[in-house]
Amino acid sequence: MARGEIIVRYASPPTRAASAVYVTLAAQVLSLGALVTFEHARGRDLAVQLAAFGGRPQGADAEAVVGAVTAFAVLMMLVAGTSIAVAAAYVTWLVRARQANDRSAAPGPVAVAWLVPGLNLVAPVVLVDGVWRGARPPAGRRGRWLALLAGWWLSWLATLAMVTIRLPLDPSAGGLTGVGLPELACSAVAALLCAGTVRELTRLQRAARAPRAAEPGTVRTFSPQPPHPAPGSTPIGRTG
Repeated sequence: MARGEIIVRYASPPTRAASAVYVTLAAQVLSLGALVTFEHARGRDLAVQLAAFGGRPQGADAEAVVGAVTAFAVLMMLVAGTSIAVAAAYVTWLVRARQANDRSAAPGPVAVAWLVPGLNLVAPVVLVDGVWRGARPPAGRRGRWLALLAGWWLSWLATLAMVTIRLPLDPSAGGLTGVGLPELACSAVAALLCAGTVRELTRLQRAARAPRAAEPGTVRTFSPQPPHPAPGSTPIGRTG
């Protein structure tokens, strides 16, 4: 370490955690798209066939549906798995984004905001907005940020309502799950806007660190005193 050099460490912006959010969101939308495609191509007929077998295909007549049932089960596991991955990646990113503003920020409020029923309809978006304000954004960007944040949260609530309320109460929703193009479109919009909020906040934190950091997680300052010349050396600018 050079004379007078001081190293101050801080929590760096969660760039890798943000990338994980992008990847898992894309995987979730793709898996849901595959499920919707299967529903349109085979779901209604397969539901009728399974009903005829009492939900338990047996014998030679049931062999025709075994492959379709297996494909459906795999698609359902993919949708569930990618949804869990999105939740884990997003919570990880949010915890690290809060710590990028304040190293002492505890992960507890993030868990409470997402897991407490009723509270999780409002608290997460308020928490994310608090992180954005804590990153000291430039003046004039508040309106754009609020529009992006509101769009994401409303589309997410709409997707949640369609899956948990509309489908169970809609008698016309045929097939195995009833999930169709409206749910897919709403989910894709929510994923896109969610990625937009993550990107905006991560970029803001990275820009705030850039002028001060010589390398990730480090702020370097140097003593204004010039180094002492070695014995017998000639000072720069003096000859003869």
